Amino acid sequence: MPRTITTDDVAHVARLARLRLSDEELGRFTLQLAAVLDHARDVESLDTTGVDPTAHPLPLVNVLRDDEVRQSLDRAEVLAAAPEVEDHRFRVPRILGEAQ
Repeated sequence: MPRTITTDDVAHVARLARLRLSDEELGRFTLQLAAVLDHARDVESLDTTGVDPTAHPLPLVNVLRDDEVRQSLDRAEVLAAAPEVEDHRFRVPRILGEAQ
């Protein structure tokens, strides 16, 4: 029979993590951690022979395009379409009371 986690174990880990827990929190976290460890034991007991390790159940494909060097937009043309320009840059409203 595997060893079950105790309130003393949780209190010890809390001390190591420099956490101050109330008695109610110790009891709750002991139950929650015991449930997590029980589930980990269930997973550990599964026969995974022939199952490749994976971080995701479905194959992932990069959906981003390849980086290719290409002509960028003309700065003057872009700034000409801007609502406001200041010092050859977009001018935007100040936010959060920032100083000028």
